[in-house]
Amino acid sequence: MTLLGIGMGVAGALGLTRFMATMLFGVTASDPAVYAGVSLLLAVVALLAVAVPSSRATRIDPLAALRDL
Repeated sequence: MTLLGIGMGVAGALGLTRFMATMLFGVTASDPAVYAGVSLLLAVVALLAVAVPSSRATRIDPLAALRDL
């Protein structure tokens, strides 16, 4: 889902470059380094958002979790 979201975001940003060009300073609207950097940052944030709760969940005894339901 993260890759799909990043792909749709990059496609949308590339489609709106003519509107964004006037708001950017020191970088072009279709700079591949910016798109790659932001995509990498979003992927890392999504990975952390999944890794932290899942690592906490692995520390819980499954039987204790089922008893609490």
